[in-house]
Amino acid sequence: MATDQQELISRLNSETAKIGWHELQKHYASGNVLKVVSGRDLIAVAIALHRDEASQVKAWISDGSLSPVSDQQALDWYAKNQLLWALVIPPFVLVQELK
Repeated sequence: MATDQQELISRLNSETAKIGWHELQKHYASGNVLKVVSGRDLIAVAIALHRDEASQVKAWISDGSLSPVSDQQALDWYAKNQLLWALVIPPFVLVQELK
């Protein structure tokens, strides 16, 4: 099991990339972009979604660590073509601001 976890972490790390907000517009318009707050481990969130760990995902939504991108946030990021970390966990695209 530990090897499977390590392989998943390694694969997800390799699929994480920096991307400008303009390139994410169609995903945002579809309602599929989720924001992960800075300080929360993007890979841990991706693993929880991948494994359908509903209670953990609900806890992050409750505490604001994970949320749909608000319209105001989208407008701000669009104006700056904000560069973000992104990771696709179908059907979602997780994004996190660069530190």
